[in-house]
Amino acid sequence: MITPLRLAGVAVCGLLAACQAVNTTSGGAVGVERKQYMFSMLSTQQVNQMYAQSYQQTLGEASTKGVLDKSSQNARRLQAIADRLIRQAPIFRADAAQWQWEVNLIDSPELNANCGPGGKIIFYSGLIEKLRLSDDEIAAVMGHEIAHALREHSREAMSKAYGVELAKQGAGALLGLGSDSMVLADAAVEYGMTLPNSRGNENEADIIGLELAARAGFDPNAAISLWQKMSSAGGGAPPEFMSTHPSSGSRIAALQAAIPKVMPLYQQARGRQ
Repeated sequence: MITPLRLAGVAVCGLLAACQAVNTTSGGAVGVERKQYMFSMLSTQQVNQMYAQSYQQTLGEASTKGVLDKSSQNARRLQAIADRLIRQAPIFRADAAQWQWEVNLIDSPELNANCGPGGKIIFYSGLIEKLRLSDDEIAAVMGHEIAHALREHSREAMSKAYGVELAKQGAGALLGLGSDSMVLADAAVEYGMTLPNSRGNENEADIIGLELAARAGFDPNAAISLWQKMSSAGGGAPPEFMSTHPSSGSRIAALQAAIPKVMPLYQQARGRQ
């Protein structure tokens, strides 16, 4: 669905030739081909650098509190699963092979996980332990989050934010004239790094993540059991992970429809192991 926010962002970008229509990833077996509108003055490198700084700050705070887990069995599990998924990322975009990937586990009861721009992955122990996730289910979560990074959904949201702020404040702010440029930067970070993804972006992450996991030799059916566990977590109260990743019957149905497309990839991967 084309939202008013998207229409505003795309219209403004089009008028000023400030946006480029791109497709950040190849379609893969699941066939994600949607064009994305990216603000031309906001590069992939800039977004990756901004997030890397935030990521290191989060790790530093966790280390200071003694909750950055580098050595537990779960930390080792995460690294091993991430290694297998990351090897498949260049199938969707070749430059991901040069990303400075990281995966870290924070000892916290939060039911949450994230892969930010540039391949910076964080898991919280509560997600693994409270939901008793199998390796296949961890791969479903991680594949989903990696897909957000590959598709640059944060940069896309930030580009829309720039368009909206431009419409409000005028072209002078867009060009960095005066103090309004800082307002734009703050708005972009808010839209790109703190607000939920759109339902369409969530669907893209679901099915690309499904293919990543299958290519890495993880059972794609685990995506179904994962979201079933998410739905029932907390006696009906959705965990933090689901507050920005809404689940529904239609979501599970979409995953079930995509599984036959990736099952041969899973079987091939299992045959090589």
